[in-house]
Amino acid sequence: MQWKETPVKIINLGEADGLPPVDWAAIVDKLESGSAPAPDAMNSRTTWLCTVNEDGSPHVTAVGAVWLDGAFWFQTGAGTRKGRNVARDQRCSIALSIQDADVVVEGDAARVTEPSAVARVARAWADNGWPAEPDDSGSGITAPFNAPAQGPPPWNVYRIEPRSAIVTLGTDPGGLTRFRF
Repeated sequence: MQWKETPVKIINLGEADGLPPVDWAAIVDKLESGSAPAPDAMNSRTTWLCTVNEDGSPHVTAVGAVWLDGAFWFQTGAGTRKGRNVARDQRCSIALSIQDADVVVEGDAARVTEPSAVARVARAWADNGWPAEPDDSGSGITAPFNAPAQGPPPWNVYRIEPRSAIVTLGTDPGGLTRFRF
């Protein structure tokens, strides 16, 4: 999706405090560049995924998500809790810190099995230091290592296209804005 061309409803949650709305295009530029919270930040690449448990409670876990083509992508084994959760209820959110901002994106996790899309995101992970590649079928990914809880490869690939986002700026003048896409 081309975010700079997409109609967006902007709700300036900081307006009562005199804060300007956040510029979504600037946030997308930082997401596309892989912006870390600070150059030497610990856990600068941690992205948190929240899925819905069967009883309706939230399940939050760290994932190695990447922003690619206007969406977040993550992978997991079919037997993991997040894998079972998104198979039953696709609603989820992704939260991360980028330079000068905290971002929470809400959307639906859709499993991706199309070989060219799987290959493209596997290349993005490899370019970021995790040597992922498509499995023999082309519909999942494999790598020499992953978190032990993921189970054995191949792992399923999911795409979360944002339905809404909340951005909190951490630098002057500040800002708190909700975007609905």
